[in-house]
Amino acid sequence: MIKTSFNADWLVGKKPGIFGEWGTDNKPHKPVTLPYDAMWENERSKDGRGSIACYPEGEYEYKKSFFVPHEYKDKRVTFEFEGVYNQAMVYINGDFAGQHPYGYSNFYVKADRFLKYGQKNEISVIANNYKDSRWYSGAGIYRNTKMIVGDLIHISLDGIKITTPEIFEDRAVVKVATMIENEGVSTQTVQVLTEIMDADGKIVASDLAPVTTFSGELSSLRQSLLVKAPKLWNVDEPNLYTCRTTVTSNDGVDQELTTFGIRKLTLDTDQGLCINGKVVKLRGACIHHDNGVIGAATIDRAEERRVEILKESGFNALRSAHHPMSKALLDACDRLGMLVMDESFDMWSSVKTDYDYAMSFPTWWEKDVQAMVDKDFNHPCVIMYSIGNEIPEVGSSIGSTWGRKIADKIHSLDSTRFTTNSVNFLLTVIKDLPAMMGNASDNNANENNESGGINTTMNNLGDMITAIIDSDICTERTAESFAYVDVAGYNYAESRYIKDIERFPNRIIVGSETYPNNIDVNWNFVKEHSQIIGDFTWTGWDYLGEAGIGRVHYDVEGPTHLIQSAYPWIAGWCGDIDIIGNRRPVSYYREIVFGLRKTPYIAVQRPEHYTKEVTLSKWSWSDTVSSWSWTGYEKKPIKVEVYSDAEEVELLINGRTIGKKEMDENKRFIAEFDTVYETGEIVAVAYDGGQEVGRMSLHSATGNVILNAVADRTEIEASDRDLAFVMISLEDEHGNLYNTADRKVKVMIEGSGLIQGFGSANPVTEENFFDEEYTTFDGKALAVVRPTGLGSIILTVSAEGCIPKSVRIESR
Repeated sequence: MIKTSFNADWLVGKKPGIFGEWGTDNKPHKPVTLPYDAMWENERSKDGRGSIACYPEGEYEYKKSFFVPHEYKDKRVTFEFEGVYNQAMVYINGDFAGQHPYGYSNFYVKADRFLKYGQKNEISVIANNYKDSRWYSGAGIYRNTKMIVGDLIHISLDGIKITTPEIFEDRAVVKVATMIENEGVSTQTVQVLTEIMDADGKIVASDLAPVTTFSGELSSLRQSLLVKAPKLWNVDEPNLYTCRTTVTSNDGVDQELTTFGIRKLTLDTDQGLCINGKVVKLRGACIHHDNGVIGAATIDRAEERRVEILKESGFNALRSAHHPMSKALLDACDRLGMLVMDESFDMWSSVKTDYDYAMSFPTWWEKDVQAMVDKDFNHPCVIMYSIGNEIPEVGSSIGSTWGRKIADKIHSLDSTRFTTNSVNFLLTVIKDLPAMMGNASDNNANENNESGGINTTMNNLGDMITAIIDSDICTERTAESFAYVDVAGYNYAESRYIKDIERFPNRIIVGSETYPNNIDVNWNFVKEHSQIIGDFTWTGWDYLGEAGIGRVHYDVEGPTHLIQSAYPWIAGWCGDIDIIGNRRPVSYYREIVFGLRKTPYIAVQRPEHYTKEVTLSKWSWSDTVSSWSWTGYEKKPIKVEVYSDAEEVELLINGRTIGKKEMDENKRFIAEFDTVYETGEIVAVAYDGGQEVGRMSLHSATGNVILNAVADRTEIEASDRDLAFVMISLEDEHGNLYNTADRKVKVMIEGSGLIQGFGSANPVTEENFFDEEYTTFDGKALAVVRPTGLGSIILTVSAEGCIPKSVRIESR
């Protein structure tokens, strides 16, 4: 089957009513190239929900005209949608052609009966989002689309499944199952040629077999091929092979290329998780699906860039929170060597928001599980499926049986991977909290409460939450649910680790969601206990929505505060990486805890808050910037944090020793120095046994503010799947960051490209990502450039008091 991108030449606008042409709002639809997030282009509302970054919810229509040649009458035409948020309704030439309620799973629409051959056709997709998400979801066709054209006899959609059950040092058995569909009118015997090619394109194994197919039926073929001297896939050496499947019939030839890796997974309490016989500890990051300044648009290069940066930051595993991952992200994880826990649902039969997927779950869950497994099956990066996130039904003997159904369904479709359930123990007793604690907790115990919710409840319970999570009732409520899966997923329940290893000697545990400021403690559990296979922090990459969950509060009055912040807060502000792709200080701290960085790291607390009382949420990190440029705070007090796993660190300012401090795990790898700011150089030196083992220095920015702009790549592909990311920064002539000189920056583009999104990492702003001006934050902003054709693209950046800077990008 021939698969071509169907992303170009769409129009998007507000959904019209059946008599929409009579309405007063006749604003024309906007031409766009998919993927495109229709929610992102709206002005945010001061009265909007902070959980979705205060973007207005609504209904949208995407439509496109396309020509269908006469010869397609003898073929089969199918449209693929990798993700439409939400409640998608598809129409072809005005007639209903298909629907798909879930916004995160792949689906197909067979088009033949609706098409007009030899003329123009129109496809339209209606999508809506209204109180159906607990985070920023985006809206509309935010993932890729394809048009698939095949002969009457063809390889079935998602019809190739590859496994590698037997792996030895000198050989590996590759089993390829091929499903062939006969949509013709007669029986026909076809020839199936399966070839395995290495990274250089060399054929290393092949097999040819005949298959007799019957009209209107699916026919399967299972072939076993031997690959000698296999190059195995793992996170450090992500070796990939390609399976080329060719089906020859009387009608023609159908061919499909499938990328896969040769690797073996094992799991036991003695070794934990092993890949190809070697123990792997999961250095995990939870991630939502939006891409910052371009909203939820899942453009391939944006997904690849995220994986690149997360891997460079020390992570080796991602958990998709809380929905199936995009195909583009899986492809990037395959290529770059990143493990994946792919998560199915955030809810089962109980709603968490007024109109969420729970309303469709009882009818659609099997189709969506099938879609997830079909998508993931040939990706070596996928090691585990999560059947749900923080599901309240887990605490009910009857409700938990949904988990058994989902886990059984997954195992029936894919017996090569593991299952988990990401359980929040507090939710299993949420209805009992008022009785357990007194009515004071009642206002915070409502999961559906926008102003409170589970996050606020967890944060404000303080130390009491540990006693609740460790209680016998939580043990009893979760026992059945954990019995259904291979790995017990613990959300914020590391206090149970040691006791549960003793209680359940056959239980394997993963920290499926954990507080970022507990990584040093959590990682010790992972290192020391084979039954605990990894830790997934909330969160690896900052995201839109759940606004202010990681906010640092100053001079707060009263014993508690709401975790979620109102407008103009826009981001969670709890990621190791900010929404434009820059590493925050916590990222370097985590790298040190993982044992991957020996150089000490300097982070400076913002001096304007020096005298204020600081209140951190459970998802907060200290409000720090790695800079020594604090204009206006000369001779004023300032706090400096130094992260290191050395025995001792020394801090120097302009060559003068400020102090030395001992470091060890008990001090949590952090030394804090109280000093006075003065311009110049600040240096941190790490010592082991009295010998220097590493140093880091920062210099104050001086002189004129220079506007700098650097593209991550100056040559990109003229494709709807590629992007260039241009990082804009305010610096001095030596490249030192002017983090206190923020100003509005204007961007202008010429040539074969457009600006897909433009903004900063500021978590609290009233500016829009679609405007041509945006204020830098901590001296930085990001412009995302998308090619529109072949040729040169010139991006010019200007700001008050700065010489404009231009970046040239070639689209080839």
